[in-house]
Amino acid sequence: MSIDTVSLSGRKKEVSNKKMTFWESLYLVAIGKGLLITIKHLFTRKVTIKYPEQMREFSPVYRGQHMLMRDDEGRERCTACGLCALSCPAEAITMKAEERKPEEKHLYREEKYASIYEINMLRCIFCGLCEEACPKQAIYLTTSKTMVRSNYDRSEFIFGKDKLVMPLDAAINNTKMKMAN
Repeated sequence: MSIDTVSLSGRKKEVSNKKMTFWESLYLVAIGKGLLITIKHLFTRKVTIKYPEQMREFSPVYRGQHMLMRDDEGRERCTACGLCALSCPAEAITMKAEERKPEEKHLYREEKYASIYEINMLRCIFCGLCEEACPKQAIYLTTSKTMVRSNYDRSEFIFGKDKLVMPLDAAINNTKMKMAN
């Protein structure tokens, strides 16, 4: 007895519904094949990396920890437009915008800045859509070997501006490197 079925590709498949033999119904051959595969893998060398001493090779397109960039003068680039938060599929980014005061002109680039900028790293899927959506290139997923560290406390995985903003000395070093080139 055969039955015609249509697969998702639209092609017809003829399915046979034949009776199993006695040996096939015992499943001994199938169990034996499964055991052979298991035994074969039992004697192969395991791929283990002793983490603190050895580091795993990263992919060339690796996206690491987030960083809020600074401009050439050391001011924060983020203007709190909210496009990164809107583009985040995991809804991991929250921010609060405030107006810049005249005495804060040396800290922020534009009239509006993010007074609160938080990324919940437990929700983040490191897709890079926030980086692509930012019109000011303010958020950047580092390509260095910096990873989000493990921890036992969930509150440690909510990164605020204290952990995200690029250090001022790194911004100055970037400016010097650009001038040297």
